Amino acid sequence: MPRIVLLSDRSLPEVLPPPSTLGHDVKTERLEAGGPHLRALAPAAVLVDAVADPEAGLAAARAVRRIGVPAPLAVVVRDADLERLPWIDAADDVVVAGAAPAEIRLRLDLLARRGAVSPEGTTRLGELSLDTESYRVVVAGRQLDLTFKEFELLRFLMQRPGRVFTRSALLREVWGYDYYGGTRTVDVHVRRLRAKLGPEHETLVQTVRGVGYLAVDPVS
Repeated sequence: MPRIVLLSDRSLPEVLPPPSTLGHDVKTERLEAGGPHLRALAPAAVLVDAVADPEAGLAAARAVRRIGVPAPLAVVVRDADLERLPWIDAADDVVVAGAAPAEIRLRLDLLARRGAVSPEGTTRLGELSLDTESYRVVVAGRQLDLTFKEFELLRFLMQRPGRVFTRSALLREVWGYDYYGGTRTVDVHVRRLRAKLGPEHETLVQTVRGVGYLAVDPVS
């Protein structure tokens, strides 16, 4: 049964429907407990409760990202807070507080599935290497600090070098059919990827004007 770690200062029943209806092993930790021990818990996904204190929730999500937990992360937020804070900086998805139990279970299922790691080894593109087992991305000997979704977007493109994908196709393949956001989400993630790659390597992910994006092998 996939394990989901919930970071919250509230009790589990205050945040989610009864565990017996979720189909997941949900382990609750304090909101400020987004430390290195999370890696030892090996969660399939991390859920951050940002309902009572949105700012603290965002800080906790960012802390999880900083320590490099290789799992997708979603935040539980009130509808009124969806556009108030930059959730996209740390979260791969959102769960709106008060959603129907069936919707919450579906979103947790999809989140855990995204976190399933397959032994595909290392993918290389010029001086860029991506390891799907350790979730390490290194360019010219420098390790990159990527969010889960940045990693997934880069992996998808790197494994298909030279192929152009529209923004809609990338949303479908990387974010999934359940994602509520628009195609601008892809542009934001590509911009952040290029910034982290740096000026010498940002051209590994290129834009085809009016179409979309592709990964480019510098050798070819």
